[in-house]
Amino acid sequence: MKPNDLARVRDEYLSHWGALGSSWGVNRTMAQIHALLMVSPAPLTTDQVMAELSISRGNAHTNLRELTGWGLVRSVVRKGERREHFEAEKDVWRIFCTVARERKRREVDPVIGVLRKCLENARDLKGPEAAAFARQMRDLLEFTEMAASLLDRLARSEKSAVLPLALKLLK
Repeated sequence: MKPNDLARVRDEYLSHWGALGSSWGVNRTMAQIHALLMVSPAPLTTDQVMAELSISRGNAHTNLRELTGWGLVRSVVRKGERREHFEAEKDVWRIFCTVARERKRREVDPVIGVLRKCLENARDLKGPEAAAFARQMRDLLEFTEMAASLLDRLARSEKSAVLPLALKLLK
């Protein structure tokens, strides 16, 4: 394999990971930065990320901070250097657990809050339509809480404990 071949394959991966990120509700640049840091053998500076992906400093800085906030990227201090370096978590299971935990916190938990409030507000209402609405809210809340519990367990679990259970369910 020639050096250009690796660069071509890597660029293809970065492009596709960015497109996948968009379908998961993450902006393309954030996903591409994450992908770049996952495959980089050493931590990168903001300037290196900018150069590799041809993006602005503001775009790089904003997305690196967001990735750090998600827990997918961490800042690395190098002795004798003033510039901040960034590296991504490379363990795929930890990445999955981090994303599951963050998606639950950002998306599922607010839904649970809304459903609880709707159910609480519907309790004092009278009539068959109100009763049907309350039942639907209760069913949605129970399902969403069950999904949240599952996400919590997955996010806290060890790969070795969950994978055998998941494989048994798939058989």
